[in-house]
Amino acid sequence: MATTPISPEDFAACNFDYLVIGGGTAGLVVATRLSKDPNLNVGVLEAGPAALEEETINAPRPVLQALGTKYNWQFETVPQQGLGGRTLSWPRGKVLGGTSALNLMTWNRGNQEDYDAWEQLGNKGWGWNDLLPFFKKSENFHVPDEEAQEVHRLYFDSSAIGTYGPVHTSYAKQYSKTHQLCYDTLINAGIPENRAHDAGSNVGVWTNLNSVNPNDDTRSYASLAYYLPNSSRKNLFILTEALVQDIILSKENGEWIATGARYTHGGSHFTASAAREVIVSAGSVQSPQLLELSGIGNPEILGNAGVEVKVDNPNVGENLQDHLMTISVFEVDPSLQKADLEPPGTPYCYLPISMATSQETFQQIASKVKILEQHPPEKTTILKSRFEPSAKLGQFEYIFDLKNWSSDFRPEPDTGKNYMSILQILQYPFSRGSIHFRNRSELQHGESNQASIADKPVIDPGYYSGPHGEIDLDIMTHCIKFAKKISESAPLCEVVHSRVFPPALVEADEELRDWTVKHTSTDWHPIGTCGMGGEGGIHSGVVDDRLRVYGVQRLRVIDASIMPLQISAHLQATVYAIAEKGAKMIRDDNFGRRE
Repeated sequence: MATTPISPEDFAACNFDYLVIGGGTAGLVVATRLSKDPNLNVGVLEAGPAALEEETINAPRPVLQALGTKYNWQFETVPQQGLGGRTLSWPRGKVLGGTSALNLMTWNRGNQEDYDAWEQLGNKGWGWNDLLPFFKKSENFHVPDEEAQEVHRLYFDSSAIGTYGPVHTSYAKQYSKTHQLCYDTLINAGIPENRAHDAGSNVGVWTNLNSVNPNDDTRSYASLAYYLPNSSRKNLFILTEALVQDIILSKENGEWIATGARYTHGGSHFTASAAREVIVSAGSVQSPQLLELSGIGNPEILGNAGVEVKVDNPNVGENLQDHLMTISVFEVDPSLQKADLEPPGTPYCYLPISMATSQETFQQIASKVKILEQHPPEKTTILKSRFEPSAKLGQFEYIFDLKNWSSDFRPEPDTGKNYMSILQILQYPFSRGSIHFRNRSELQHGESNQASIADKPVIDPGYYSGPHGEIDLDIMTHCIKFAKKISESAPLCEVVHSRVFPPALVEADEELRDWTVKHTSTDWHPIGTCGMGGEGGIHSGVVDDRLRVYGVQRLRVIDASIMPLQISAHLQATVYAIAEKGAKMIRDDNFGRRE
């Protein structure tokens, strides 16, 4: 499975048409699609190793094995006021394939309204109908046999799925009694069953898909799906363990043009050039960091870090949105056992908040939404519309699993007790944050005292903070209450002994809010830090709807950071679709052009 290595000197000597910074989920899609044209030379700079044969990545079980390894950037947030001053770990993939090599492998899409909202902001071509072909292009769905479909409720809409793409997607080969109990309980509670959860609405209960190749039971991720089958191309060059320092911007006729990048490898410094375009696919954390290091950003922040201002854009690194998560843990009957080949978490359930609260409580939350002020008017309109009585969107997500998922709940060992977790995940956060590089006073580079990519950025998601962070806390608290209600409903109540985390005695609203503040974590779905500007242009975002960076020619950003608003879904399927669409845009915009 090994690929032919290239030296950093040979990489620097190449005459690239396109240079991709970041060989992660999006970057490898872009690189392999562009290099399909043998007349184009495509280079990729990746900070992590290749690790194509790494068992902790390729084996889908146990999950999240690689989080504590060198394949993770090991980022963390600054202390969060809304979380009682706690800092949170922020895993991001530092390996070829990026975070698709580390994640939970969940494969789903948001609601049609999520993507239509992007287009409503003025980003032409980013609605559901425009994105659906790219969702389908990326996936190779394995149709389960009819008996399994019926027994385990493995439903899908054949018109909405792709069956010839690079990423293998599949239902699990085995499901336990717990899956059936949770599924039946949700149905009995009046939650609708969704038999077409990838076709534009994920609301309801359904059995989830995973990015797993059922032929050999391995993780299907960007490296194995996109890169490896095309690694023999003579015009595709990937240099791993190369740390990009900044993007080279040259001024021609009064305009900035991206011409390459500076990088280090093994302690030595090199330069790579690109005749056509530089594409930044470093993710929601490091794409804005790289733009700032290159002189694109808020002048005050750049100046404090000792970086020359080339493009004044205060939106760089702002608009950060993430999915917040809490975990309820229940003691369950010891007879329940997880199947060997069962996926990590099943079934899934997305619900509007109105289904989990009384009408009075819903109106109280909606009234707070109606007085939104912190967001731009065009985004405020969309955020308010999600709380209209007629809106049927998955405002929060439940995942069920026969396992203690909480790192905060530590039961006594060797008691023989069995636990089940319900993950509660807020989908449309009102909290907003930012990611920026560090200022001079925080740097440790001797005499130069200038920002570097080696410095971990300042990640401040602003969880439960700001004028409307309280709305997120309200919703999360009610999510936890509803999870307990589910556990007390039949037939699940027949095997649930008690809720143990939060402790059973934590019932009063203020007690539960306090517990929520102390135990909320992240679901690792950051977006928006290089968001599309739409009709507002550079005053509202970082890139236009062709993903071109405002104020610089031949420079694009293609990854989750370009999403202007959060979606109700796990991100990876959408990131693949964004990358597929972005690659086509590059080809279309450069059609017939030869240097």
